[in-house]
Amino acid sequence: MNANDAAARGARLGVDVGGTFTDVALLVDGDLTTAKVPTTEDQSRGVVRGIDVACEAAGVDPSAVEGFRHATTAAVNAVLEGEGARTALVTTEGFGDVLEIGRQDRPALYDLSATKPEPLVPRERRFEVAERATTEGVETPVDPDSVRDLAERLDGDCESVAVSLLHAYAHPKNEQRVAEILREELDVPVSASHEVLAEFREYERTATTVADAYVTPVIDDYLARLTERAAEMDVPAPRVMQSNGGIADAGTVRERAVTTLLSGPAAGVVGAARFERTDHEGLVTFDMGGTSSDVSLVREGSVERTTDATVGGHPVGVPMVDVHTVGAGGGSIAWVDEGGALRVGPKSAGADPGPVCYGKGGEEPTVTDAAAVLGYLGADTTLGEDLQIDPDRAEAVMEDLADEAGLDTVIDAAQGVYRVANATMARAIRGVTVERGHDPRPFALAAFGGAGPMHAAALADELGIETVLVPPGNGVLSALGLLAADERHDATRTHRGPLAALDIEAVEAVFGELTEEVLADASDPDAVTVERQVECRYEGQSFELPVDAPDPFDADTVRERFHAEHERVRGYRMDDPVDLITCRATATVAGEPPEIAYDPEGDPLLGKRDVFSPSGFYRAPVYDRARVPVDVNVDGPAVFAGGESTVVLPPDWSAHADADGTLVLEASEE
Repeated sequence: MNANDAAARGARLGVDVGGTFTDVALLVDGDLTTAKVPTTEDQSRGVVRGIDVACEAAGVDPSAVEGFRHATTAAVNAVLEGEGARTALVTTEGFGDVLEIGRQDRPALYDLSATKPEPLVPRERRFEVAERATTEGVETPVDPDSVRDLAERLDGDCESVAVSLLHAYAHPKNEQRVAEILREELDVPVSASHEVLAEFREYERTATTVADAYVTPVIDDYLARLTERAAEMDVPAPRVMQSNGGIADAGTVRERAVTTLLSGPAAGVVGAARFERTDHEGLVTFDMGGTSSDVSLVREGSVERTTDATVGGHPVGVPMVDVHTVGAGGGSIAWVDEGGALRVGPKSAGADPGPVCYGKGGEEPTVTDAAAVLGYLGADTTLGEDLQIDPDRAEAVMEDLADEAGLDTVIDAAQGVYRVANATMARAIRGVTVERGHDPRPFALAAFGGAGPMHAAALADELGIETVLVPPGNGVLSALGLLAADERHDATRTHRGPLAALDIEAVEAVFGELTEEVLADASDPDAVTVERQVECRYEGQSFELPVDAPDPFDADTVRERFHAEHERVRGYRMDDPVDLITCRATATVAGEPPEIAYDPEGDPLLGKRDVFSPSGFYRAPVYDRARVPVDVNVDGPAVFAGGESTVVLPPDWSAHADADGTLVLEASEE
């Protein structure tokens, strides 16, 4: 196929950057080509390398790509590693320590040595201005000259500025004036809270605005480099996955960088949602990469979202796909603590040097090394860019770990690492199911990521889940999910009042302004669907629940929907009055879900390998995942090898491929 043919058929490209590998999905006329390359320090270089590898494998020129979608970890890495912009915070006089004070609740209530994360802006770069607004209006206007004096102090001393004034969500006039002057006087980005998160709760609003300012120069520089490198390849500018699971233009994202903090994990959940089946209550999505594992829920085609998330211990109030992340991935390092217990993660070997079995200089044992010792990965296993596994190196480092942990054999050490990693991931899955009132057993487990399918059946056994779905392209499903995502834009505003006494015209006016805001961000206003939601709570409660809001607004309908949602989520309803707290508008431009052809050809059997299970080693067949015939049952134990991931089928499990290439693993009924 030549480039002109590919262009006529519409080559589509998705690239997801992970902590260890950069994943690429290239779709041309239903034919899916995947690639994995090591993630580079400058992520844009790895992205370009991945595009080259995928295009070469597909036999197309990069210029054939007509759509390029991208998920990046640049923003979240900046927050987690403390390498964002040198940021200043401007706030109301007397409120400079709101970031330090935070909330009374603590994540480790009984840990006497627990420490809070350092604020993204230290005290010496927090500045206060004399002004005051209440929920009723502006009482003390800001003095423009004092703001100009402040700009002189900030000039040359910061790379970004966050402005968060008290009650600016309700009456932003003072904050607008401060931001306007700073933008005139300074040549740095300025993030204003009424533009980033127009909601009450000053700590969360300030922390979110600071996070936006902290990562904006990082994202701006990164996307500028990537766009330039893409143009040199004649590839279109990237459209970027946001934390809410929707795509946006690079220009929109560069103006609201905080929306990219969970870009990659969101793409994976969106990709997995496409494979939900009607014969289960929903999906538990399980994405295990090289550095971490991400779990989430999908029900009735809807991805679970939240506005109550934390990243690196910092609250972020913008809408995000509700993902729970733990530090357990294929590259997670196994170690022995002071008490002699075997531990796994959160430190990772990453892509460089990577696990010991990669032969790239790694010296510490990892989950991947354990998998090689247990036979899940073999000498014939090929990873990204022809990277091969060396089981002998893995066995040597696991032998050292066994000695350190006081274990009898290298198999005991490898099995211990595998089980400890699984226990960590099982806790994460219980966190999004059992701890939120969901029984995981009626769900299917959707496993993806480079390491996910290798652990999925063992996790399902532990959780009582009887079906595991391994979608096509599962090793790069986040990249494939980019191609399936809709464009999505959110806008919120706090508008408080009891439902029984609401001024309906005022509520409609708020929704009108929010709708105008999200339509302005949409790439095609004529193709937009706008949905409206409100967050409500019973009088006296501290936290809200979202419900759909009718158009036109009707208080009685909202009240009944809230009662039902409160009962569903919290198990009861009350007769107390209901308060409206926040209005939200969401604009969606429907995407074009990728149609993937699955036409297996050739003998799927690659050979046999000794594979470990809790009852001992088995001589198990190894199949080529891409050649498994449709609806032909394979009984475990078995291994399905793919270019980007490996599926382990234990004894007492069976597997078959569906028509779309999904590998369905089912537990024995006994």
